[in-house]
Amino acid sequence: MDQTNMTEATYFIIAGFTDLPVLQAPIFFLVLLIYLITISGNLTIFLLVCTDQRLHTPMYFFLANLSIVDMSCSTITLHKAIETFLSGDNTVSLFGCLVQIFIYLSLLCDELLILTAMSYDRYVAICNPLQYHAVMNRKVCLILASVCWTWGVIETIPILVELLGFTCYTSWRLNHFFCDIVPLKKLSCNDTSVLELYMLIVGMLIATFSPFLLTFISYVFIISTILRIRSSFERRKAFYTCSSHLTVVILLYSSLIFQYVMPLSVINLDLNKFSSLFNTALIPILNPLIYSLKNKDVKAAFTRRLKMTTQ
Repeated sequence: MDQTNMTEATYFIIAGFTDLPVLQAPIFFLVLLIYLITISGNLTIFLLVCTDQRLHTPMYFFLANLSIVDMSCSTITLHKAIETFLSGDNTVSLFGCLVQIFIYLSLLCDELLILTAMSYDRYVAICNPLQYHAVMNRKVCLILASVCWTWGVIETIPILVELLGFTCYTSWRLNHFFCDIVPLKKLSCNDTSVLELYMLIVGMLIATFSPFLLTFISYVFIISTILRIRSSFERRKAFYTCSSHLTVVILLYSSLIFQYVMPLSVINLDLNKFSSLFNTALIPILNPLIYSLKNKDVKAAFTRRLKMTTQ
């Protein structure tokens, strides 16, 4: 590598979505609209679950946790794009960049784990309905949620430690709209083999594939149980209770394949940028829409809340 192109970075310039000035304002208003919809939608779900007694069940408890993750994920990733347009400052300190990566990856791990807990909840509800309330009691739900939040942070700490050891980069310009590990790693002129090995073993196999495998196994049992139900009405009802969760799982894992699973040598950073936008902005929008439009309990709770506020 050309030594003259190496530099000890103290800050990065965030490239954003585009360099074309004519597109800056439309993209800003689009990102701002996406962010406001994400916050309002997920905050509505969270408040409904907290205030409506009929939604005080394990499924909605985990849904409230998922809403917190989505709001936090959108805030940590989109705030820089909004801030850049308003202030004109598109720089971020090296430490601030690493903190953003750490928080974002922790939230991503949290989301995968919470979705796995939700798949287990659906497994118990459909495959062992008579034991549901005994198995998915308040204590179990709190333990599962605590493990999800804690383990997501633990998995990400070694990545932060490794990134703190990077001493030089080939450029200050980060081709992304927020600090993400893929474009940052591509800029590093340090040996990234340890980081890549950790991302393969822990990031892909433990943090991503293990939750996917557990979710997949849950749905194998769920679908097998549903297919054995004789009544077509009961089959549709059983599948309806897990269809929202299954939709979210498919969307999230599909976006992660394009964002992180592709080899670094063949990654197009512009394509990776827009796959990140789908994962960090559009999926958090879709989550409350999917759960509200396909869930009678949430729609009923929202209607009750509207009636209470208009009285």
